[in-house]
Amino acid sequence: MSAMLDQAVTELNRKLQGRSYEGTAMFVLTGEGSIFLDQGEARVGEGPAEVTLTATPDTFRGLLEGDINAASAFMSGKLAVDGDMGAAMRLASALA
Repeated sequence: MSAMLDQAVTELNRKLQGRSYEGTAMFVLTGEGSIFLDQGEARVGEGPAEVTLTATPDTFRGLLEGDINAASAFMSGKLAVDGDMGAAMRLASALA
């Protein structure tokens, strides 16, 4: 398990604290691994998800820190979304 994934899980859980996301999502960080989000709690790993988001670790970090807008990253090809686009939009709102 990489330190980057551990840090990302910690940051995701911090951002989601007190916010509502009632779905499942998987973040694939190219070259690092995956983070699975279920019922508002993130952990390193995989699982069946409504939506899978794929990005480089740098793009993912920028999304978490608010330096990169999710819609702009998607439109520019820096963020790939596979699955339920509505779930992706709800997740983006919960992380904003």
